[in-house]
Amino acid sequence: MRELGKIIIFLGITITIIGFILFVFPKIKLPFLGRLPGDILVHKKNFSFYFPITTCIILSIILSIIGYFILKK
Repeated sequence: MRELGKIIIFLGITITIIGFILFVFPKIKLPFLGRLPGDILVHKKNFSFYFPITTCIILSIILSIIGYFILKK
């Protein structure tokens, strides 16, 4: 359980650092992120809805592969 705790702390710190960098440097854009085919975008008169389903799936696959190699014994 100690190893899992260390991994969760490491991931939390990493996500915090990435969030801070994106907050401080808002001009940093990843051109493909959120603009993939399959991402749902609906614009109405006074309403817009955006759900990046393809982006979520790809990020999930990448994070799963990274997690597999980190947790591999």
